[in-house]
Amino acid sequence: MSDAATTDLYEVTMALSYLRERMTQPATFSCFVRDLPPGRAFLVAAGLESALDFLAGFHVGAADIDTFAETLRRPAADLAPLRDLRFTGEVRAVPEGHVVLAGEPLLEITAPLPQAQLVETFVLNQLSHQTAIAAKCARCVIAARGRPVVDFSLRRTHGTAAGYQAARLGAMAGFAGTSNVAAARAEHLTAVGTMAHSYIEAFEDEAAAFTAFARSHPGPVTFLVDTYDTESGVAVAARVLRDLGRADGSAIRLDSGDLGALAVRARAVLDEAGLPGVRIVASGGLDEFALDDLTAAGAPIDVYAVGTRIGVSADAPYLDSAYKLVEYDGRPVMKLSSAKVTAPGRKQVFRRPGCADVIGLADEPPPADGVPLLETVMRDGVRTGPPGRLPDAARRLAADLAQLPETARSIRSPTPVRASFSGPLTDLAARVRHRIEHRVRGAATPPGDGRRSAPQPPRHTP
Repeated sequence: MSDAATTDLYEVTMALSYLRERMTQPATFSCFVRDLPPGRAFLVAAGLESALDFLAGFHVGAADIDTFAETLRRPAADLAPLRDLRFTGEVRAVPEGHVVLAGEPLLEITAPLPQAQLVETFVLNQLSHQTAIAAKCARCVIAARGRPVVDFSLRRTHGTAAGYQAARLGAMAGFAGTSNVAAARAEHLTAVGTMAHSYIEAFEDEAAAFTAFARSHPGPVTFLVDTYDTESGVAVAARVLRDLGRADGSAIRLDSGDLGALAVRARAVLDEAGLPGVRIVASGGLDEFALDDLTAAGAPIDVYAVGTRIGVSADAPYLDSAYKLVEYDGRPVMKLSSAKVTAPGRKQVFRRPGCADVIGLADEPPPADGVPLLETVMRDGVRTGPPGRLPDAARRLAADLAQLPETARSIRSPTPVRASFSGPLTDLAARVRHRIEHRVRGAATPPGDGRRSAPQPPRHTP
């Protein structure tokens, strides 16, 4: 069974029906976030690379057919039209790292309808989760105000794959390192780590633990000082570092309590011991709100280690994302459901100064001060270039954050930037809505109703 089977059942049933009805003309689906979560003024495009990897390798094989047949309780022969289905379409997308706003397409897929439908679940999963986490990481970097932030999230993310993604997305946002060994190795990140309270408890006392750890690890070390009493732990750490001559580049870590007040007292102890270069690392339930408070208060913390709340985007753990059909066989379509109206047609996002974006049609010229964001990244089911590089995504994000209004970068009660619709897109939406409403009204009129055939007054043009 391949990743093709990692899908919602209705994708399979719809794709099968399309094939049986010979509905295989090109369809365009647009993936976007309807509304931003509370407390968010922007998002960060992410997940594209894993989505493209999936699409490039998409293939419905015999094992997938067996899985579909078993799930549907139907003979495998009934699912035969899906056999050997591959993705042969085009993908236009916002490159990873760009700031994106509500309603803006992160990605648009154009492919034969069954293909474009069947890949929905996996693609939406990758973009939704990673875009949410990337935005959370970016907010932490903003809140840290230049102090290094490192990722400690792996042990509590919702699965190890999510932990890997959190480490990668943290690096995209500007994190200085990660505790995730596999992610550090694969993504060429700096691996960071200290010790657990269990390590301290395994020894007779803190001095023995710190000394043993320093013996085992040459170079700078970080001692966890709050296992028993924080101030006492800091004093012991200072003594061991000084006695061993290991102060250069070393640090202590605070993991509980009033981190701001403890950091002040720890700094005083270290300075009095003649160790002004020993850094203070803070961890323990931190997120951008805590970082904002600590930095605003001037806490003498040198490095912030963030974990659980970032790896699961605790305050905004999901996005109101959607993957909607916007064109089929050259015909623009839209949804008119209450509170879920979609815009028809293939689209482009034009980035203007200050992220005052315009959402327009893919084939319309950009505004004089607008730059198109969506790029063609896959054609005929094949990437148009090499995989995107993480450093490039990090540079894009830093540049976009720099041009966001200050009110949008605020950690508490930020003001979202709103994208506007272009004139051509607005006109197309009005025409498609009129066409649909006219068709629906006609279908709702009972046969024989005189109103249906009543003559209409002529329309006069000036």
